[in-house]
Amino acid sequence: MSQTRQQILQRLKERGRMTAAQLAEELGLTPVTVHYHLNILQRQGLVDAQVERRGVGRPRLVFFLREEALSQFPQGYHRLAARLLNELKSRLPEEEIHRLFIAMAQEIAVEHGERVRACRTLEEKLEALVELLGEEGFLARWERLGNELRLHQYNCPYNYVVHHHPEVCDLDRTLIALTLEADVERSSCILSGDLCCTFIIRTAAPSSVSFQREEPSYPSAA
Repeated sequence: MSQTRQQILQRLKERGRMTAAQLAEELGLTPVTVHYHLNILQRQGLVDAQVERRGVGRPRLVFFLREEALSQFPQGYHRLAARLLNELKSRLPEEEIHRLFIAMAQEIAVEHGERVRACRTLEEKLEALVELLGEEGFLARWERLGNELRLHQYNCPYNYVVHHHPEVCDLDRTLIALTLEADVERSSCILSGDLCCTFIIRTAAPSSVSFQREEPSYPSAA
């Protein structure tokens, strides 16, 4: 994102609602330039506008941030999640933590997985799963190598947390297994220094899907 648009977002974050003239004055830009960048931000779904009437006088157009714009500002969710896991691990046994991750994966699968399970073939399910994983922040694709189906994830949205709590890796593997109703084996992992996380997928009856904890050779947690 350009520096000017980032500055506009920052001003709107600080002030709440501003006109183009107010933004132009504070940023030392012409109103035409500000309108140009506001139009782009509106098309991106980050900024919205509303006509505001204040007693007498002409109404004015004010701009404000949409909820989607919050992702453009620094977030501390990953640090909060890591601290919460630290607290949970100090209070609960290891197996209970594992059961919590399984329950989370089951909840995500129920919430988002209906369109995957509605597909007829495993290949169609994989296409729908890639879309689902994209919504969760993963950059994923699948391929067939001979008789083997593989799912690759090139981005991990839990990267910070995983480096402190490697057991979080169980969450996406369990989610994939539940959604596809298949046995899933991890063959590579970003956390271990690989280019991507790769999962080998084998068809299985829903009742036989494995939720056993994996024990990959992760580097020691920081």
